[in-house]
Amino acid sequence: MIPTLEWLPTGVNFLDQTKLPLEETYVLATDYKQVATVIRDMIVRGAPAIGVSAAMGMAIGIERSTATSLDELTKEVAEIDAHLAATRPTAVNLFWGIAEIRNLYNDLAAKNTPIPEIKSAVVDRARQMYDEDIAACKQMGANGASLLPKQGTVLTHCNAGALATCGYGSALGVIRAAIERGHKIDVFADETRPFLQGARLTAWELMKDGIPTTVLCDNMAASLMYQGKIQAVIVGADRIAANGDVANKIGTYGVAILAKEHGIPFYVAAPWSTIDIETAHGGLIPIEQRSALEVTHSNGKQMTPDGVGIENPAFDVTPAKYVTAIITERGVLTAPYNQSIEALAEVTQPALVEV
Repeated sequence: MIPTLEWLPTGVNFLDQTKLPLEETYVLATDYKQVATVIRDMIVRGAPAIGVSAAMGMAIGIERSTATSLDELTKEVAEIDAHLAATRPTAVNLFWGIAEIRNLYNDLAAKNTPIPEIKSAVVDRARQMYDEDIAACKQMGANGASLLPKQGTVLTHCNAGALATCGYGSALGVIRAAIERGHKIDVFADETRPFLQGARLTAWELMKDGIPTTVLCDNMAASLMYQGKIQAVIVGADRIAANGDVANKIGTYGVAILAKEHGIPFYVAAPWSTIDIETAHGGLIPIEQRSALEVTHSNGKQMTPDGVGIENPAFDVTPAKYVTAIITERGVLTAPYNQSIEALAEVTQPALVEV
């Protein structure tokens, strides 16, 4: 299990994904502001991992508060919430993770629970969310494995693997589960410009697992699909609207269109917490704009002329009509997504696979 993040007595320890694949180093966050920096700077990334990281940021902020009254602590909780919420706006899991701890705090504070008990409870909940995320990923894998080809090549974009979660992965978790069940699968990993999550992260973790992997430049997929070299596409998501529109790493929309044109199934794997039933459609999803330096520079070297304009949205939105199925730990959703999401939302959460 790749240790993406871990709660320690000294703080929250994060695998520094900006240094992969050449350096396996860790960053220890000892307060909520440091957790926020880790999220903002993409030391940790991937919607599920961001959600649990945000929960741990809330928990460490509450645990290490010096407030002596509930009124004082409640004001601090609001500040912690706002600081973490300002990090990365597209991934709805960020706000889910914050809300899980904030709501628990509010419930306990309303009962005048002693502050030491509140601190213990929020830390316990954040750590429980870590375990639940791994279990959800394994359940997604179990739910989606049969959708992948018994033999063939699967294309993925960005990194929706163990590194994007607390372990095992969402999209890569489905691939792992299929291989565990005997499928003969190799993987094409889009490099995923400009941050190269596919080339740096997906390739790194699949190689560690011994899964045959080939990195593609982002503009190669169409040609390989035309040649019949890709049998399925599977990606993760940072937010899924109530109608099934999917926000994922920039470039996903183009891959989905290509898959549709070539008759290739396009799957999305994401935990239920990524589905935002309060957002009606993808046009309402906020898209994070990141620094121009991610485009103008590579490994510290400038690659573009001085003064040139730069566009760097971190995500795009794939309309639901291009999505073959959405794989969650609760089950597999198919079109019409507004109906299948609504139906599954009312189903009691099933028991998850043991971690």
